[in-house]
Amino acid sequence: MPIEESDQGDRTKASKTVQRQIAQADTKIGDAALQAQNEFLKTFEEMNRDVMSRVAAEAELCAKLSKKLCAARSFPDALTAYQEWLSEEMTACSEDARRLMTNSQKFMTASTRVFSSGWPGAGMST
Repeated sequence: MPIEESDQGDRTKASKTVQRQIAQADTKIGDAALQAQNEFLKTFEEMNRDVMSRVAAEAELCAKLSKKLCAARSFPDALTAYQEWLSEEMTACSEDARRLMTNSQKFMTASTRVFSSGWPGAGMST
C-alpha cells in the first residue's frame, strides 16, 4: 500500500505542475495578444491620422485647381494649372506610397516581435 500512496502523491504533484504550466502559458498568450492588439491599434490610429490628413490635403489641392481654372484666361493658363496640380498630385502619391511602406514595416516588425517572443512554441522560448 505505501507504494500506491507514493504513486498517488507523485501523480498529484505532476498534475499540479502541469496545471501551473498551463496557467502560465495562458497568461503568456494573453499578455502577448494584448501587446499585439496595442501595437496594431497604435499603428491603425497613426494610419487613420495619415489618411484623414491626406483627404484634407486632397480637398485643398482640388479647390486650388478649381480656383486656378476659373481664373484662367487662356488655354496655356489652364494647362499650367493642370501641370502644377499634376506635379503636386504626383508628389502626394509618392508620399502616400512611402507612408504605406512605413506602416507596413511597422506591422511586420510588431508581428515579428510579438509572435517570435510572446507566443509559446511560435519561435524563441521565453
